[in-house]
Amino acid sequence: MPQTQQYQYATYPSLAGRHAFVSGGASGIGAELVSQLAAQKAKVSFVDIDGERGEKLAADLRGSGAEVSYRTCDITDTAAYQQTLRDFADELGPIRILVNNAANDARTPFDQVTPDQWDRDINVNIKHHFFAAQTVVPMMRDAGGGSIINFGSITAHVRVPNLTGYIAAKAGIEGMTRAQATEYGKDEIRVNCIIPGWILTEKQLADHATPEALDKLLTQDQRLPHKLYSDDIARMVLWLGADDSRSCTGHLWVVDGGWW
Repeated sequence: MPQTQQYQYATYPSLAGRHAFVSGGASGIGAELVSQLAAQKAKVSFVDIDGERGEKLAADLRGSGAEVSYRTCDITDTAAYQQTLRDFADELGPIRILVNNAANDARTPFDQVTPDQWDRDINVNIKHHFFAAQTVVPMMRDAGGGSIINFGSITAHVRVPNLTGYIAAKAGIEGMTRAQATEYGKDEIRVNCIIPGWILTEKQLADHATPEALDKLLTQDQRLPHKLYSDDIARMVLWLGADDSRSCTGHLWVVDGGWW
């Protein structure tokens, strides 16, 4: 991503050889997470509904020597999703890092939301977090511990219209994170929640990042006057997945450029 100066970032030896799974990993933030975990020499598995992009990313990473596995899977089909997670574990070993990244922030005015759409918002934005964790916790427990990284959103803390279902789900993830940390902590399983700010993915740039919106973001909303990209989130995921954060659980980790 564009940078105004050169930075040097950390390497995490504890990630090498460890199985990390990412949902929604074919594009946007998810693709960056997959790529950076692979660069740390983790074994990486991921799912997405965009089979073409998922297959290409996996092939490109394998071509560079990474150990990466991809399946096309709809995370809202809970039974199929849980089976896919078990299949990945059979292939690459127990999942030790679970990154619940997949989401959909489609905008709809509140008075146009139907019951079916509300259910879709909940299913794609929070339900899969819980059932993925339910699937991997036993294998994490048997392996001696693990890290679950949930994804919230800055939209649950600022004023954004036409996202009621999405915001409700993202706010719920924060509470679920604390509940999971309580449930799983005795087995050395950490559960944390990342709150991304406005991350300028390809989708955001195409759909929402008008010059006026970006000017307001950088001059009024954020304290730091630079744009945020997927790699800013990936570096937090790497730290939370690695043993460096071994004593951190049940917390919200905000990466938003200081938006309040």
